[in-house]
Amino acid sequence: MIDTESDRREKAPILIIACGALAQDIVAVKELNGWDHLHLTCLDAELHNRPELIAPRLRQKIIQNRHLFENIFVAYADCGSGGEIDKVLMEEGIDRLPGAHCYSFFAGEGKFAELAEEALGTFYVTDFLLQHFERLVVKGLKLDRYPELREQFFGNYTRLMYLSQCPTESLIQRAKDAASTLGLTFDHYPCGYGGLQRGIETQVIKFA
Repeated sequence: MIDTESDRREKAPILIIACGALAQDIVAVKELNGWDHLHLTCLDAELHNRPELIAPRLRQKIIQNRHLFENIFVAYADCGSGGEIDKVLMEEGIDRLPGAHCYSFFAGEGKFAELAEEALGTFYVTDFLLQHFERLVVKGLKLDRYPELREQFFGNYTRLMYLSQCPTESLIQRAKDAASTLGLTFDHYPCGYGGLQRGIETQVIKFA
């Protein structure tokens, strides 16, 4: 392989501001590609329970890091913010990964739409969410203290769909247990890092 000037030039650092629910997957994609110039900072995954707070917290993160990184992009979808995330990013001149829901990153927009069409009342979980199901869902929504809230939060859902990255028997069983806890049927679609990896690669190439 010819060692060009471009190859020898040190790559400019890139910062991803992401949802904490995507952290371990972004790190895995970074390591798979050997991207030492890719840096990551996250907002707490529990903000999914308070989507109105995501956009202002993102703005704070951007402001805090503007002087440190010339290249920044965001690993969030709309995530129930009602367009507020996109409003902040447009004002700040920063791109995000495409999609209305961060779980569509993994399946890809086309497949995610297909899965959603199969059962409109689908609750999606990933490896991360299963590993932290008790903290983020059961305790996060106070279902441990007020089990009657299950009907309020999940009464319109019929299915739990496990979008797996690196599934194990233990995680699959956790997904089945989560479905049982929420009174939902269980389904599994192994998608790996899918659209998340492709989206990050697109952004990295853009900043090259």
